[in-house]
Amino acid sequence: MTPDAPSFVPLSTWRELPAGEMQQRSGEFAEELSRRRTVRHFSDRPIPDGVLEACLRAAATAPSGANLQPWHFVVVRDPALKHQIREAAEREEREFYATAPVEWLEALAHLGTDEDKPYLDVAPALIAVFAERYGERADGTRVTHYYVQESVGIAMGMLITALHHAGLATLTHTPSPMGFLNRVLERPPREKALLLLVVGYPAVDARVPDIARKPLDEVVTWR
Repeated sequence: MTPDAPSFVPLSTWRELPAGEMQQRSGEFAEELSRRRTVRHFSDRPIPDGVLEACLRAAATAPSGANLQPWHFVVVRDPALKHQIREAAEREEREFYATAPVEWLEALAHLGTDEDKPYLDVAPALIAVFAERYGERADGTRVTHYYVQESVGIAMGMLITALHHAGLATLTHTPSPMGFLNRVLERPPREKALLLLVVGYPAVDARVPDIARKPLDEVVTWR
């Protein structure tokens, strides 16, 4: 079968900015993101209507292999379902902390993490991010997805950035294994859970680890 010929339209969404505005916008954005911190103490304050939808819409603009957009986001706000996720996640975490290599536990020690995850109950929203390992046509045949991990990883980064920009705090929670999310959230086997993102306002008395990010000259090489 001959593939369809590519169809192109004029680039109408991009606009050039003056150099001074580029410098100002990039500097202000970097400063804003430098204030982002992973939070483990959440308030139960509700998130204003439309905020999560807009942030998810932003994440879904991410580039993807062959533009197949191999991601699915499940937003969980129901208290009973959040508690079910907490119970399942804590079961996995208890096993992890009981069997993890000493080196791994030592690497986590300065973050103060443990198997108790009360924020999964407290935060007003959880967003489970699934990678679609392959697509499915209406007739049930498979559609190969390309660069799935890379594509979904970009979308997750954009989602975290959008949520921070909107004024919300997040926690990237990755219990291992994460297969229970398929069962609890009734997702098909072709989807693989990659991340459980905890979203909401930080608690009034929230505290975060006293850590620093690497300086730019350690993570960037100019050639």
